[in-house]
Amino acid sequence: MRHQVKGKKLSRNSSQRKALFKGLISALVIHGEIKTTESKAKAIRGLLDKLISKGKKGTLHSRRLIAAFLQNKKAVSRIVDELGPIFAKRSGGFSRMIRLGKRRGDDAMMVKLELVEKPVVKEKPQPEKKDRKKEEKEISQKK
Repeated sequence: MRHQVKGKKLSRNSSQRKALFKGLISALVIHGEIKTTESKAKAIRGLLDKLISKGKKGTLHSRRLIAAFLQNKKAVSRIVDELGPIFAKRSGGFSRMIRLGKRRGDDAMMVKLELVEKPVVKEKPQPEKKDRKKEEKEISQKK
């Protein structure tokens, strides 16, 4: 009987499992989507929902709780600053799984795990690079 035995072991010990979950969640938060096996995706969905719910509060305490788990400053700031306001009206279900088919090597079901609402990427306008050849031509033409 599996009384009070929660979650999947994924053929790993507890420290390896925690490291795997941290890496997958950080990648998902930073990139917006990841491709992984179905069992790994199901294992991290609940943790991701809890972290985003903490991030919706936007307090220093919630930021520190998320940082204590993820240990990735970029992912923490993204959860609190970008994802928190986006998911403010949503009470749960922040991610979706899309089945991609079975992996060729071991026949494992692969899924794309993505955030339901993606933040708008703010790209900084890059200054235009001047070509040296064009500058040399302009200088030579002036002479």
